Amino acid sequence: MAEEKDINSAKLGVVKLSVASNGVLVVFKLIVGLAIGSVSVLSEAIHSGIDLAAAGIAFFAVRSSSQPADKDHHYGHGKFENISGFVEAILIFFGAAWIIYESVDKLVHPVSIDRIGWGILVMALSSFVNFAVAQMLFKVGNKADSIAVKVDAWHHLTDVYTSAGVMVGLFLIWLIELIWVGHHVRWIDPVVAILVALLIIKAAYNLTLQSLGDLLDESLPKEENALIARLIKERAGVLSSKNLRTRKAGAAKFIEVDILVDAKMSVAEAHQLTDYITADIEAALSNSTVTIHIEPCTPCSPSACADNCVSTEKRN
Repeated sequence: MAEEKDINSAKLGVVKLSVASNGVLVVFKLIVGLAIGSVSVLSEAIHSGIDLAAAGIAFFAVRSSSQPADKDHHYGHGKFENISGFVEAILIFFGAAWIIYESVDKLVHPVSIDRIGWGILVMALSSFVNFAVAQMLFKVGNKADSIAVKVDAWHHLTDVYTSAGVMVGLFLIWLIELIWVGHHVRWIDPVVAILVALLIIKAAYNLTLQSLGDLLDESLPKEENALIARLIKERAGVLSSKNLRTRKAGAAKFIEVDILVDAKMSVAEAHQLTDYITADIEAALSNSTVTIHIEPCTPCSPSACADNCVSTEKRN
């Protein structure tokens, strides 16, 4: 219980840091983008603004998902995190669409870019800050298996690449116009902004699939299902298993399985066996809730039983 409380505190703390860092970066990017007239810098400001809203949603989701199960939510509140991931992805799609719209407008109606050095500086600062925050978010998110925190980490990591891309675009404009005096290549700025938007859309698409998978009760990864099956098979007293069903809600994993045992096994022995299997699975997969149904193993045919059902003939 104390460990779970520490994990929840760590999640809330790192998401608060995400909110603060995004807020500061939005202000700096807006000021510099408006001052120098760079659509790519302004697009990054919008991107960070969306990330700020997403970080706020993540904070709410992490705080809500940590609440224990109650009479109205028997399986806890873990899916708040999955809903958060889905909403964040939708926000990213809208932000990317706005960036593309503004960039195309700037391609058709070019504007001058002044004091490019400030734009390069704020993008370098953004990349550094986002990389540092992303590493902290990934560390906590992976330890807590929190999709809300991991989605927020991917937001920051995407910002690292997009900010670096904008920085390179501005640097190219400055370098080319310095060498090729009198010629303007300001089209690079909106083109880079469009590339940034495409990267954002790709990240949003991946996040949407991940969050929807858990909302629709997609099974755990194949590797984890295989691990569960192996742990069950290796436990003495288990003759076979079938109907393995798994799903996830936030960091919580729910596992259901039917275990076949010797028909002569006593109720007490069967109960103890389920305790052992539950402990094995919970030790291997954190935040697991295991439900086991015990069945007596009787003679069966392949058409009536699961493929791995052990018949009486095989046991004898």
